[in-house]
Amino acid sequence: MTERVFNFNPGPATLPLEVLEQAQRELLSYQNTGMSILEMSHRSKPYEAIHQEAEASLKEMLGVGENYRVLFLQGGASSQFSMIPMNFLTVGRTADYIVTGVFAEKAWQEAKLIGNTHVAASTADVNYRRIPALSEIALSDNPVYVHMTSNNTIYGTQWQAFPDTGDVPLVVDMSSDILSYPVDGNKFALIYAGAQKNLGTAGATIVVIRKDLLETCPKQLPTMLRYDIHAKNDSLYNTPPGFSVYLANLSLQWLKRQGGPAGIERHNQAKAALVYDAIDNSGGFYRGHAEKDSRSLMNITFRLPSEDLEATFAKEAGAVGLVGLKGHRLVGGMRASIYNAMSKAGCQALAEFMAEFQRKNG
Repeated sequence: MTERVFNFNPGPATLPLEVLEQAQRELLSYQNTGMSILEMSHRSKPYEAIHQEAEASLKEMLGVGENYRVLFLQGGASSQFSMIPMNFLTVGRTADYIVTGVFAEKAWQEAKLIGNTHVAASTADVNYRRIPALSEIALSDNPVYVHMTSNNTIYGTQWQAFPDTGDVPLVVDMSSDILSYPVDGNKFALIYAGAQKNLGTAGATIVVIRKDLLETCPKQLPTMLRYDIHAKNDSLYNTPPGFSVYLANLSLQWLKRQGGPAGIERHNQAKAALVYDAIDNSGGFYRGHAEKDSRSLMNITFRLPSEDLEATFAKEAGAVGLVGLKGHRLVGGMRASIYNAMSKAGCQALAEFMAEFQRKNG
């Protein structure tokens, strides 16, 4: 196949074509060094320039200043589920978790292995169809931090407003919606994300951490699990995932050319509206999983009248270049993941396919 398909997979996800083409041009010899980024020392000046530009760009688009560091780690966002409580959940304290989906639940389960936890809110009773109202959040007395997940990839829900936790550090997993809309990064003490949805490819785990938290990391932790060690060594304590950082930096520069988070938000809203309108105007043939006031701009989940029709839908969509639409087994049905790099044309093609599929099978 020589033509690219519309890739709706939840991650690793579609990348901007410009980014792929630039990486292709630079693959054999990066900036006339005679070496690929894949071969280059992480101590070399060309790689250090990439690393520093990526950190500066990410801080700029999150609106955070010199009191934050950006770390490029490994192990995926899942490694952060345990690393966060290891660093901050001290004996005698409690960490609060807002549980809104599988990954939020996994983060909570990992923290329970480390210390005391409290579920401040959960929507498990409705199969995570919605985000809790801010009024439903009941924090424990003096929690050491509050953890939340901003967007739920499996269920297709997303926070529309973040809770105000006052002086309590707010920690957020933004793996599936980081930089998809403007956010004041100063609301959070720690932001983390796997890069493979909105910021590049698998391999790099991004952590944006407020510097005062680095002062509290336990000295008895193994070295590779300490945020302060990674910050002190500019994420170069061990060999970083250099090519993944390089792709993340290219994605960040691409995002700037789209107008940054504000520009990409307008793009994301327009393309998501195409698919949600196809659901809402189908007369019940397509049924969204998420409640309307909790809908995600990144992951659109919906069911059809029967599982047989869902299987046929996925097969026929794939045959016309709309791939990765099968939903997660916990929700079933379909899931269209439309991260930053998904084009409006892709969502238009999906909406047109949905209308035609309903015409033939409704």
